[in-house]
Amino acid sequence: MSYSEAKEKYAKLGIDTDAAIERLKKIPVALHCWQLDDVKGFDQDGPLTGGIQTTGNYPGKAMTPEQLFADYEKVFELTPGTKKINVHASYAIFEKGEYVDRDALEPKHFAKWVELAKKHHVGLDFNPTFFSSPRVKDGL
Repeated sequence: MSYSEAKEKYAKLGIDTDAAIERLKKIPVALHCWQLDDVKGFDQDGPLTGGIQTTGNYPGKAMTPEQLFADYEKVFELTPGTKKINVHASYAIFEKGEYVDRDALEPKHFAKWVELAKKHHVGLDFNPTFFSSPRVKDGL
């Protein structure tokens, strides 16, 4: 069925599909950081743990913040509508030689995420990472 056919059917139900689409364009859709690298993140080299059912090893996945941000750039280019970035704690970005555990993260570890969001005029949500850490026991 074409859009014009669907539009007619919805119109018979009193629904203006064009107005609905225009309204949807204003609702931010969260683009989760883990969708670009299969949940691996940047804060550890070990395997994912804690019941996560992804492998973190698909071919061509982003391996560095720069690669992940390049993938975001492509997503922003190809995806219409209002967006926001959802970033997990495990995607903290450290300076060379720096590392802190998740309980010691600071805003500076997410400064590059803020820059990316500002560059594209999108919102930024933070999501704690309650898996793949020795500090997480039984999901808590």
